[in-house]
Amino acid sequence: MLAIYKKELKSYLTSMQGYVFMAFIMLVLGIYFTAYNLNYASPDFGTTLNSVTFVFLIITPILTMRILAEEKRNKTDQLLFTSPVPIWKIVFGKYLGMVTIYLIPVVITLFYPLILAKYGTVSYPMTLTAIVGFFFLGCANIAVGLFLSSITESQVIAAVLTFVVLFCSFVMNGIESFFSQTAMASMLAFAVLAVLIAMVVYQMTKDNILTGITGVVLLGAVVIIYIVKSSLYEGAIQKLLDLLAIANHFDNFVGGILDFSGIVYMLSVICIFIFLTVQSIQKRRWS
Repeated sequence: MLAIYKKELKSYLTSMQGYVFMAFIMLVLGIYFTAYNLNYASPDFGTTLNSVTFVFLIITPILTMRILAEEKRNKTDQLLFTSPVPIWKIVFGKYLGMVTIYLIPVVITLFYPLILAKYGTVSYPMTLTAIVGFFFLGCANIAVGLFLSSITESQVIAAVLTFVVLFCSFVMNGIESFFSQTAMASMLAFAVLAVLIAMVVYQMTKDNILTGITGVVLLGAVVIIYIVKSSLYEGAIQKLLDLLAIANHFDNFVGGILDFSGIVYMLSVICIFIFLTVQSIQKRRWS
């Protein structure tokens, strides 16, 4: 895993991709820092970080689009299948390489509060908490991009998919308003979700029997819960969509609250998408 990590880190540091990624973050952050904190004499650096979260929609596809898609296109992914190193170590090594590239501009942001301190009083605990949350938010987004890069051999498609998924997560609060909070509406939404899960199972296994069993069990569970206690569905779809809004879990960090539940959530997102990436590669190995 260490060898894979060093290889990926060196690859990013010797190519324009890593430098474009870091430069774009620092450019956008510098503009907002100047506008919010310096021009308006605001010591609240957390608000500045919250204002630039949209940057992940652009920089995450740039960083992750080639990590696995390029290997699949160049057929060098065959080395992954024949390597004596476990797949999860290879994937984790690649992920840590990207996180290290992201960590560099995050570390640089630690100097921004020192600049502000020359002009007034700055709450270092609040600022550090916001930076910690910003780091975990970026790590979660990178994990999503890593998985989406593993399901296609086109860097362009991987970048577009990553942008679309992260954009949907970014505007999830607006999407929630399109759904009624009634039990029936939520039940129908979960029924559609059950069908989508069954379709994903088919895409991963190509097994009609397993897909049918999965669909029937999930749909049956959805209907039974509605019949037994329909009140459980009231507002349920809103709660589910809120879980998919990764950026929402950054809000407490902005306010200076070290939200351990938010950290656990983002770590869970990271683990889930790394696991899905490993499964995606394993599926190609045995197909």
